[in-house]
Amino acid sequence: MDGGDVSVEGKVTCASCIKRPENAHLAVIGKSTGTCSSLEIFSVNSETTSLSSSPKATYVLEEGGEPVRIAVHPSGDDFVCSTTTGCKHYPFKKMDLGFRGRSETSVKVTERCLSYMVMKIITKFVCKEFPLQDVGPQKCMAFSVDGSKLATGGVDGHFRLFEWPTMRIIVDEPKAHKSFRDMDFSLDSEFLASTSTDGAARIRNTTDGVPVTLSQNTDQNIELCRFSKDGTKPFLFTTVQKGILKGSKDGDICVIDVTKMEISSLHKRLLLGTNITSLEFCPSERVALTTSSQWGVMVTKLNVPTDWKGPSLFFSV
Repeated sequence: MDGGDVSVEGKVTCASCIKRPENAHLAVIGKSTGTCSSLEIFSVNSETTSLSSSPKATYVLEEGGEPVRIAVHPSGDDFVCSTTTGCKHYPFKKMDLGFRGRSETSVKVTERCLSYMVMKIITKFVCKEFPLQDVGPQKCMAFSVDGSKLATGGVDGHFRLFEWPTMRIIVDEPKAHKSFRDMDFSLDSEFLASTSTDGAARIRNTTDGVPVTLSQNTDQNIELCRFSKDGTKPFLFTTVQKGILKGSKDGDICVIDVTKMEISSLHKRLLLGTNITSLEFCPSERVALTTSSQWGVMVTKLNVPTDWKGPSLFFSV
């Protein structure tokens, strides 16, 4: 497992990947300096497992509130950001980049177009009216892989599941958890996994929100959860799962083959003695984007077997 980090001034509070054409992915990072909060966009280099040395664009949250969680739509065309004061929807403004006829090489043109596009997007940012703007901080937010649903989990344990983009409510359940910790959709968008601050985990059917039975030992303390994004079959809680990714409070990460219940790889002190506060995956690469309160943002390439393509659920415990 290889990792690279980037220096980001201020406290990093959340991060997520933005899918772009030809795997030219971006990362949007929420941060707070104490006096103001902002969203910054970096380019992601999966080959060197690193972010660009400086942000491609910065958007200051003049309306106040510290970023809590960012959910990017699978299309890469917009995202939702939860802050300590509510939620905001940020659509990207599409435009003709106008780089036809330039003499730069294709690589340079790509870099310039990308930078130009990001800067234009951010300077043209407009917060749209959003039903969740006044519901308080949402600790968890996630779009389904097919982009048709948005799920949110509040600090108060309130669970909501919406159709997207109509925002028709599918499930509205107060106290679904003691307080939400993390959530993620399966690759086929049929299931939603969520975890609580008390270590509990739950799986739901996204059609009606009905919980699916999940076996869990009383001494298990599950924190972060992620479904793999490179599988081709519907996820089931059976031995067909291939692996679990766990990140401990010592910054350790291990990959477990659940069919054998054996650790296939262990990576000690990846974040040098601090706990992993968020875990995201690059849309088309086996690259993890992690954040911690002490070390900020790190990009990590997962060294897993080349045939590891079955449906998987990643947990941080």
